[in-house]
This record gives sequence, C-alpha cells and structure tokens, in this order.
Amino acid sequence: MSPAASSLPIILVPVGVDEDALDACLAALDAGTPAGSRVWLADDAQAGPRATAIIEAWLKHTPLQGAHTRRAASIGEAAHLDEALRACGNADVAILASDARPAPGWLQELAACLARDPTIATATPWSNAGEAASWPRVGEIAGLEEAPSRLARACVQLPARHPDLPAAVGHAVLVRGSARVRAGGLDPSSYRSWYAALIDLSLRLSGLGWRNALCETAFVLRDGEGAPADGDMDRLSVRWPAWHARLANFLMGDPLHAVRAQLGARLAELDRGSPQQDLFAPAP
Repeated sequence: MSPAASSLPIILVPVGVDEDALDACLAALDAGTPAGSRVWLADDAQAGPRATAIIEAWLKHTPLQGAHTRRAASIGEAAHLDEALRACGNADVAILASDARPAPGWLQELAACLARDPTIATATPWSNAGEAASWPRVGEIAGLEEAPSRLARACVQLPARHPDLPAAVGHAVLVRGSARVRAGGLDPSSYRSWYAALIDLSLRLSGLGWRNALCETAFVLRDGEGAPADGDMDRLSVRWPAWHARLANFLMGDPLHAVRAQLGARLAELDRGSPQQDLFAPAP
C-alpha cells in the first residue's frame, strides 16, 4: 500500500441485495479511488451466490486493498454498520452505499474536507439522488448522462467552503472517527435502518458542536435514495421533534441554490475548453 493510500480513510461498503448495482459500484471504486485504498465489503447476510461471486472476482483483480466479511445471520442494517464502525475504532470511515458509483477523486476530496475544518464531523458529497445534497435540483432524483470524470472535474473547480447540511446523507458520507466515538456511535437499539440511524447520529453530533457539511468538490452517483425502516421516522420524530420541519425548511428554502448553479456553470464551461481535457484525470 502506498503512503498516500494508507493515509486515506477506510471505505466501508455495506453489501446489499442488488448484484448489478454492486458490480457497478466496485467498478467505479476501482476507476475513481487511489490504488491501495482500504475497502471493507461488509455483508449482513444479504448477498446471494451471484453477488458473492462478483465480490470474489473483484478481490482477485482490484488495485485496492479489499476485504470481505459476511455474517452467518443478519442482525439488521443499523446494527451491522454500528458493529463495523466500532471495529474501525477512532479511524475516519467513508461509508459508501453498495448501489452508489463514486466519481474520480471522491475519497481524496472527502478527506480534504475533514482536514480543512476540525469542526466537521460528517462530509457528504453531491449526488443526483442525495436529498439535501442533490444536484442539479434539491430534493429530487435526477437521471444524469454526464460522465463521472466530467462531474469530478467540474466539482473540484468549486470553492471549498463546505456549507452546513441538516444531516449527512447515506449515498456516501465520511464520518470523523473521533467525533463518532464521542457521540456514542450509531443507535441500533432505536433504529433499524442506516437512513434513520445516520440522521440521528448527525443530530447528536450537531448538538455536541460538530458540523454536518457538504463536500461540494466531490460527487457520487446513485439511482435512488435510501429509505427508513418501518417505525424509524416515528422514533426520530419523538427524539427530534423539530427534525421534519428543519428538513422541510431546508428543502423549500434551498440555501445551496447558488452553489448548485455554480456547479452547473462549471460543467457547462468544460465544453468550452480543449477537447483533449477529457483524456486526463481530474486534478486531486
């Protein structure tokens, strides 16, 4: 493993049931992540025989430092992720949905986001299905035909200001290990889904003085948003009665509208540059 890769966060991919999406996720990881980066595929007894074969083939050929674990029986999404995060100790961990496709440079940009501001506990990249972090329109799922490399090149041209989000979003999020430990980790006794457990963790981190920030210099594609388990949103409402109003006000007010417009402008400007630029990888 190169020194540069060893300094990057651990990537944790909770394996899902969609084999084609997992295959695409692993291919995007290989294409957009520095060789030698640590990737843990954690399976809560979800993968079928085809997905297991995909993982085994990937482990043989990936330039990344991959590892795969599988539980004999499922303990639930939030509990499984809490178990995996606790195994990582104080390390910063980038949790990537197994149906997401990170654009080149995503991990370096997320790590740089945390490094720029020690008060940032979670860094969430743009996504076409990222709720508060969605692009090109807030709160909408958009089908994008843009190449991931072009999205990455446009993102890194944005000023790195890292505005606040109401909470981190589950398509991809880098969690500062020391902040997570201080907040007590996830709460799988209250929530079954990663979707709700991440919101709860984000709000507890915010209450302790940390920030949940947008990493506007990174992009991760996804075909759909995450979803809560039955009863999770009711429990969120009891613990955090102001949450739904806070999220609704953010979506309606769209304080990131200007930043979204800047990203669109940067993407359009790529077409006015040299046609040879698409032959090169985006700047780190």
